[in-house]
Amino acid sequence: MEADQRDGATGGTMGEQRDHDFYTVAGGDWDVFAEETSVEGEERVVVNMGPQHPSTHGVLRLILTLDGETVTECRVSVGYLHTGIEKNCEYRNWTQGVTFVTRADYLAPFFNEVAYCLAVERLLGVEEQVPERASVIRVLVMELNRIASHLVAIGTAGMELGAVTVLTYGFRERELVLDLFEMITGLRMNHGYVRPGGLAQDLPPGAVEAIRDFIPLMRARLTDYENLLNANDVWLRRTKGVAYLDLTGCLALGVTGPMLRATGLPHDLRKSQPYCGYENYEFDVVTREGCDVFDRYLVRLDEMKQSLRIVEQCLDRLVPGPVMVDDPKIAWPAQLTLGADGLGNSLEHIRRIMNTSMESLIHHFRLVTEGFRVPPGQVYVAVESPRGELGCHLVSDGGNYPYRVHLRDPSFANLQALPTLAVGGMVADVIAGVASVDPVMGGVDR
Repeated sequence: MEADQRDGATGGTMGEQRDHDFYTVAGGDWDVFAEETSVEGEERVVVNMGPQHPSTHGVLRLILTLDGETVTECRVSVGYLHTGIEKNCEYRNWTQGVTFVTRADYLAPFFNEVAYCLAVERLLGVEEQVPERASVIRVLVMELNRIASHLVAIGTAGMELGAVTVLTYGFRERELVLDLFEMITGLRMNHGYVRPGGLAQDLPPGAVEAIRDFIPLMRARLTDYENLLNANDVWLRRTKGVAYLDLTGCLALGVTGPMLRATGLPHDLRKSQPYCGYENYEFDVVTREGCDVFDRYLVRLDEMKQSLRIVEQCLDRLVPGPVMVDDPKIAWPAQLTLGADGLGNSLEHIRRIMNTSMESLIHHFRLVTEGFRVPPGQVYVAVESPRGELGCHLVSDGGNYPYRVHLRDPSFANLQALPTLAVGGMVADVIAGVASVDPVMGGVDR
């Protein structure tokens, strides 16, 4: 914002004197665009699409150059949702970092937590000590989370292209998943449930039965989406051949997840680099070959069916056992309970450590307030999130706080493809293209 201090500048009626300041909105990237336009000597229209923008989960700004309604250039501007998640982790102990990373891709919080905790466990050298039950529950909640995330992707995409009923259906089913999360963790989002060494608590009574009831219901309702969209002429016209990006383009731009698998490449970290015991589960890597918005929708729809298969196997694999490593120098207490005030330490556990051993109470206090120390080193661990490869790079200097935390968020990498998807298409097709990328800006701007 620049102030023009010209007293007596002409404005309104010719010759009328005005004694106040003029303010001209200038600066930033608009000056660059204006200069480029004058140099090129051709008429073009540069418009903002955003920062409040359809089809995004967060705040994204697109700067579009138009020739009529055809996009000739697309620039992506991010950073409007920056929260300093990574930097905040450097000022908290290793366990407290979970409550920050879970808020990055907030539509897939369990994947953030698992990637971070797997990295911490690798630095600690306790990967093999994580109880089997904890790993199975991690897979269980991640696959339920994948379903919830894909429901948002499909539902919001349908809404932006005019199929409002799809949004109603998508959020109807998502509520069922969030109810399960609330039963398991005490929260609907941003759970802080997965912790280095295991989990905050075991599954509560009734959770297994509730999940078993959900599976056939969700399978039946997936047919609603197929009946609404798969042969819908309007949906096909808005998605078939729109926002095309082939395998070569995906590999060049670092695109992963459903966008990559919609080009025919069966790349899935659950198969290629298994973690949490995924090698023991039977499921198919869904692929399509259309490289467009429609096939990305089909990949997500079919992936929800595969996730239900995995959830069923998780329930069958659950055997009694602990959910935290057996190392009192690392393991935060996992004896938690759900009370009227939310998630907290069980009164029975507190009474035991307070009444039986002063040493236990002191150790509990120090472990929670100071945390544990992690050997020096660095590590990168990746998981397959609903949007692609979600990686966590951790650096430890041997202290009880991380020296560096960095998330390789797939939404950030996938947004690089947006100019390629948009250029040459219509303005209306930009919305369909963004919806097919399914970016979550909390992970982009973390």
